[in-house]
Amino acid sequence: MMVLSVSMYKTNRWKNIRGRILKKHDYLCVESKRYGKTEGAEMVHHIYPLEQYPELAYEDWNLIPLTNKVHNTFHDRNNDAVIGRGLEWQEKRRKEFERFYAKLPPSD
Repeated sequence: MMVLSVSMYKTNRWKNIRGRILKKHDYLCVESKRYGKTEGAEMVHHIYPLEQYPELAYEDWNLIPLTNKVHNTFHDRNNDAVIGRGLEWQEKRRKEFERFYAKLPPSD
């Protein structure tokens, strides 16, 4: 299993992917946009958390731009567990998640 640390956020690979995701969504928070609000994205969120799923770190389908305020509603900030809308996005991307793991070779 691939292990990534938060230092991956400093790599050129991450910066390029982050930029591509922001551009793809017109630099807007996808959650705010759903409710007719136009708010600039401040970060790119991993739908399936980096800490638990490092192999999904660079998968476009696992990344969405959010404001920091919205992002804070996706996690319980006491234990960083995914909650609320974060869980809804995981369900929304369940097919991509399952397809990703169906492609992996069996582990020993």
